[in-house]
Amino acid sequence: MAAEAVSISSNLKYTSKKRQKLISNIIVYIVLTALGFLFLFPFLWMVTTSIKADAEIFTWPPTLIPHSFNWRNYPEALTFIPFFTYLKNTLIYCFMTVIGVVFSCTLSAYGFSRINWPERDKVFMLVLATMMLPSQVTMIPLFVIFKRLGWTGTLLPLIVPSFFGSAFYIFLLRQFFMTIPFELSDAARIDGCSEFRIFWQITVPLARPAIATVALFQFLGAWNDFMGPLIYLNDQTKYTISVGLQQFVGQYGTKWGLLTAASTVATLPVIILFFFTQKTFIQGIAMTGIKG
Repeated sequence: MAAEAVSISSNLKYTSKKRQKLISNIIVYIVLTALGFLFLFPFLWMVTTSIKADAEIFTWPPTLIPHSFNWRNYPEALTFIPFFTYLKNTLIYCFMTVIGVVFSCTLSAYGFSRINWPERDKVFMLVLATMMLPSQVTMIPLFVIFKRLGWTGTLLPLIVPSFFGSAFYIFLLRQFFMTIPFELSDAARIDGCSEFRIFWQITVPLARPAIATVALFQFLGAWNDFMGPLIYLNDQTKYTISVGLQQFVGQYGTKWGLLTAASTVATLPVIILFFFTQKTFIQGIAMTGIKG
């Protein structure tokens, strides 16, 4: 009888703990769903606004679902500005800067994490210190330099700096490289591998999640960049999407229906890219260590 009582008591405790865990999980999911909808709401509002008639956009009280769907905003928005020309320029800007950042930052991070050389850590701290410089401080000197080089009006001032590294991405990759066992590099050196071969055939394959994360960060940053193209591009045929959308804002008003339609189309590639790469992105963030 005592054994049966103990068994019943343990079963009740197990059932109680299981019920409490289920209730806590439900609460967590409800809170996360509410927060997700809160962050998703501006995008939903933009999408619904893009299919509203002009008279319905400013009605009060506002309506989330339009009374009539005005799909004409999309073809009109894509022809009101040379959207596909801006899309081509934006893709060139994004892919070239991704190549530049991945190339320069992986090499720099490898040198700061896997190779011992005098004053390495001090130089790394100096690189990190550049992150404290606000962009407003370097904006005018950089513009003067690129102006004297004759690069203004082209994509060169936006692309070339990416081939000289970024402090944040160097830091991110360095932290990941520090988690790779040094025994792998030592074994490769014993077998006669050069430093570059160790970097290319051992370190880079193991660091693919972190490199993919850096590439995704840079792609999103270049896609959404507004200030850089606004400063350096003065030819409308060279505009990116972020600057081209400003053409919907006129002196006597803004074409909100067309603007939101073009913004929706411009946002879709980023959303699709994130959904296809979210596993690699989350893995790269999770595996990035804090060693060193």
